[in-house]
Amino acid sequence: MRSALFSCVALIALPGVALAQSTATPAPTSDKDAGSHTIVVTARRLDEARASIQPALGADSYAISQDAIQAMPGGDNQQFNQILLQIPGVSQDGGGQFHVRDDHANLQYRINGTILPEGLAVFGQTLSPRLIDHFALLTGALPAQYGLRTAGIMDITTKSGMFANGGEISLYGGSHGSINPSFSYGGSSGNTNYFVSGDFKHNGLGIESVDGSSTPLHDKTDQGQAFAYIDHIIDPDNRISFVGGWSSQHFQIPNPRGLSAAATGPGYTVDGQSDYLSDDLNEQQLERTAFGQLAWLRHTGALTLQTSVSARYSELIYRPDVTGEVLFNGQAQNAYKNDLALSGQMDGVWRVSHAHTIRFGFYLQHDHSISRTGTWAVPVDGDGVQIGDLTQITDNAASNAFTGSVYAQDEWKLGDTLTLNYGGRFDYYSAYRSENQFSPRVNMVWQPAAKSTFHIGYARYFSPPPFELVGSASIAKLAGTSAASTSGDNTTPFAERQNYFDFGYEQKLGRGFAVGIDGYYRLSTNLIDEGQFGAPIILTPFNYAKGRIRGLEFNASYNHGPWSIYGNFAMAKAQGTGITSSQFNFSAQELAYIANHYIYLDHDQTYTGSAGINYAFKQGAVKGLKLGSSLIYGSGLRTEGLAADGTAIPNGAHLPAYAQVNLSASYRFERPGVEVRFDVINVGDHGYQIRDGAGVGVGAPQWGARRGFFVGVTKDI
Repeated sequence: MRSALFSCVALIALPGVALAQSTATPAPTSDKDAGSHTIVVTARRLDEARASIQPALGADSYAISQDAIQAMPGGDNQQFNQILLQIPGVSQDGGGQFHVRDDHANLQYRINGTILPEGLAVFGQTLSPRLIDHFALLTGALPAQYGLRTAGIMDITTKSGMFANGGEISLYGGSHGSINPSFSYGGSSGNTNYFVSGDFKHNGLGIESVDGSSTPLHDKTDQGQAFAYIDHIIDPDNRISFVGGWSSQHFQIPNPRGLSAAATGPGYTVDGQSDYLSDDLNEQQLERTAFGQLAWLRHTGALTLQTSVSARYSELIYRPDVTGEVLFNGQAQNAYKNDLALSGQMDGVWRVSHAHTIRFGFYLQHDHSISRTGTWAVPVDGDGVQIGDLTQITDNAASNAFTGSVYAQDEWKLGDTLTLNYGGRFDYYSAYRSENQFSPRVNMVWQPAAKSTFHIGYARYFSPPPFELVGSASIAKLAGTSAASTSGDNTTPFAERQNYFDFGYEQKLGRGFAVGIDGYYRLSTNLIDEGQFGAPIILTPFNYAKGRIRGLEFNASYNHGPWSIYGNFAMAKAQGTGITSSQFNFSAQELAYIANHYIYLDHDQTYTGSAGINYAFKQGAVKGLKLGSSLIYGSGLRTEGLAADGTAIPNGAHLPAYAQVNLSASYRFERPGVEVRFDVINVGDHGYQIRDGAGVGVGAPQWGARRGFFVGVTKDI
C-alpha cells in the first residue's frame, strides 16, 4: 500500500502497476513477436493517455495496487469496504457501510475513467476486488472534473488481460460457514484484450450480529458476482472498450434472541395473537445490480478524448415478517424499489503548451425509479389504542430525474516546482425539485524539493440527494394507524452546498519512508445525511440546515525490499443543526432539540486508525512465503446521550473504542502454480459494538465479527 500521494503529475506511480514499465518490453525477435510488441506498447500508451485525463492535481490520493490487496489478510476474497478501511480517514459502519472523512455516503465510483451511477444496495458490494488492477481513493479539494458525489472518488482501473494471459480458480472458506469459490481469466487475441471474473459466497454472517454472538441467529447470505472487460485497439490512436458487471445478493435479517412482543411491543393484537418470540422473525432482503459501460478512447498528440455511455439497473426487495413486525413495532412494510440509470460522459485533455494543460468534459444522466410499498398497521384512536383489525395501505409511485454537468480547468505550471490548477463546473439537477450551482475550484501544488510536496486547495461542492433513495410515500395515508408519524412535515430533500478547504504536506525520507499530514474544514448548507427510519432496511436521505466538519489525518509508510509497513491516524468532528427535510421520520422532541443545537452526526467518529505490516520472503528455502497483518481502530460511532437532567441528547454520546487485529500467511508453489493462504480475522476475538440501535436514523444494534479462521487454495489456469 502506498499512503498519501500528493502529485501534480499526470500518472500516479503505484507499486506493481504495469503502466510504467513499457520501456522494459523485450525487443521483438520475429514478425509475430513484432506484432505482439506493437500491440502491447500501443495498449500501454493508450492506458497512460486515459490516466492523464483525470489526475489528482492537488487532491488527496491514497492508492492501492492488486499486490497490496493480496498482501492483506483475506486478500481479494474480502469485500471492497474492508480494503478501504486501511485508508486514512475511512471509518467502519454496520451493514458493509463506511465513511470517508465523516461523510455519510456521497461517494462516486469510476471504472476506467467512466462514472458508475449509484445503486440501491444497502448491505451488498457490487464490485469485487478481483476485478481491480489498482485503484485510488481521491478526496479533499477535488479538481473540477469531479462533482455530484464529492466525499470520495473511487477511481478504479480494472484488469484487462493484456499484460498477464491466463487466470486462476480459487476456493476460500472457514468460520461462520463461509464458502467462496471464484475464478478469473484474462488474455488477448490480436488487437482484442479481455478479462472475466466471477464468484459465489455463502456464509452465516451476512450482516453484522445484533447481539455480539459469533453464531448470530437468522443471518445467512448467498451472493453471486460476475464481471467482464473487453477492449479492441482499432489503430494506434483509437480503442473501444466494454465493462459489464452483475451482482445478486440475498440476506436474512438477523434476529435478537429471547425478546417477547408482549413485553416490549406496543401491545397490539393481530388475528387474535398478541405475543411473538423474536427468535422466530423471518425478514429477508434481496439486492440486485447490473451495469454496462461502452467507451471510445482517442489519443492524438496534444488531444485525448474519452467518450462513454453507461446503463445501470438496480433493485431492492424487502420481505417482512408481517405479524411479528406489527406486534413488535406497530407496523410492517414490504418494499420494492428499482432504478434504471442511463448516462453519457465525455472527458478530454488538451495539452496547449508546456505551461498549460486544459481539461474539459460533460456528464448527462437520466434515472427512472419505481417504488411499491405495502404497509401493514392497525387502526388506533387519538391515544394510540387499537380500535380495529390489521389493515394494509398500498403506496406506489414512479418518478424521473435528470442530471447535467459541464466543467473546464487549466493546469498551469508556474515554474518547475509550482503548479496551479483552477477551473469550475456547472451542475443541474431536476427530480422532486430542480437545483443548480456553479462551483469554482482551485488547487496549488508546490514541490520545493524532489521529496517534499505541499498542497492547498478550495472547492465549492454541489451534491444532490441520492434520487434512488428519496422516499415518495404519502404520510397522509398512514394517519389514524399505528404507522402514523408524529410529525406531519415531509419536505423533499435538498441538494447539499459546501465550501471545502484542504491543505497537506508529504515528505519522502529515502529508502522507502514517507510521512504526510492533511487537514480539512468543511461548511455545508443543507448537509445530507441518511438513516434507517422504517421497518425496511432502506436508507432515507434528510438534510441538516447547517453542517460543519473538520479533521486532521496523519500517515506514514515504509516500502523497501521485502517490507511493507504503513500506519494511519485521523481525527474528525462532524456536526449539524436543524432538520429541513423528511421531518416525519423524527420525533417532536428530536426536531425541537436539533433546531436549537449543533449535534454530532450519527456516523461521526472522533479517532480512526489503521496499520499493517507485510513481509515477503524472496530467496532461500522459504521463497514464496508471505506474512501479513492489519489493524483497524475506532473510538466509537455515536449513540444517544443524556443531559444532567435526564433529557435525551440525539447522538450525544459515543460507543466504546475498539481495535481489531488480523493476521495472514500465504505460500506459493511456483512449479504447480498453486498458492495456499491462511487468515485469522479478529485474532483476539474482541467483541465490540459498531452500533447499539440508538441515535438519529440508527435502525438496529450491530457488532463486529468475532474471531474467524479461513483457508484458501488458488490454482493457476
